[in-house]
Amino acid sequence: MPQTPAQYRAHFDFDIRFANGGGLVGTGFRLDLPSADLGEAEVATLLIQHLGLALVDDVELRGLRIVEEPHRGSRGVETAPDRVGTASHRVVDLSHPIRAGLVTYPGLPAPTITPHLTREDSRARYAPGTEFAMDVITMIGNTGTYLDSPFHRYAKGPDLAGLDLASLVGLRTEVFHLEDAWDAARRGIRPETLADRDVRGAAVLLHTGWDRWFGQPEYGTGAPFLTGEAAQWLIDAGAVLVGIDSLNIDDTESGGERPAHSLLLGAGVHVVEHLTNLGELPPRGARFTAAPPPVEGFGTFPVRAFAEIDG
Repeated sequence: MPQTPAQYRAHFDFDIRFANGGGLVGTGFRLDLPSADLGEAEVATLLIQHLGLALVDDVELRGLRIVEEPHRGSRGVETAPDRVGTASHRVVDLSHPIRAGLVTYPGLPAPTITPHLTREDSRARYAPGTEFAMDVITMIGNTGTYLDSPFHRYAKGPDLAGLDLASLVGLRTEVFHLEDAWDAARRGIRPETLADRDVRGAAVLLHTGWDRWFGQPEYGTGAPFLTGEAAQWLIDAGAVLVGIDSLNIDDTESGGERPAHSLLLGAGVHVVEHLTNLGELPPRGARFTAAPPPVEGFGTFPVRAFAEIDG
């Protein structure tokens, strides 16, 4: 396997003073760097670019440390187009495999797979040396990695057959690497966490790292989610799809409220849940695809979600 190039981030506190008065103070700040051999002045310039500040008079950094750490997508730092290798074109599978007995969401039925025609039985129907297997899978649409259409939430919303393929294939991707941005006490992803990116026309993928528990009892409780306020921010900002590698886009422990589903699907923004391998993607530069079969009168179905990365 090709080696993934090392990535670096700066850790520091800062004081910023503006030429027209006032200032800004930050503690425990982290910033992506294009390389490890940057001086304090260069890091300060990147900080100004990342924050989008004007009329800065002076920047003081305190406790500056540069450490090897994956990028999170800081503005002002070009993201390497290929984090997973040096090949000119890579495809990263973002879907969980489906198998008989798989528990995706606690309480929902697991898929069953039974033969319709075994290879042995098919030998009597075809020419010598020719055999086939034909199987029947019975499963709920909410199995594995799946996409929610508006029909999932709203009776008059477009079903799977009514979705525009252009809104599902080859989408510009903004990946938010949030493994260190939430904890058990504050599981909700808020709009402030997403506000430094231009997400118009993009698939927004939320990498929480919760997929490490998929298929295990731990997956069902304490999962990170998108707050209703953040869902509305993404709608207003023009996102076309939102995906997460967690149990649900909503907080399933809130007493039945589903603001993220209601807002996103009501606005025609697709939802993809139970993604995996999002840590393999750069913050920007990938193209995302997650297209379900066009089933009429159906709202949710598994997808083979994947990202393409060109280098």
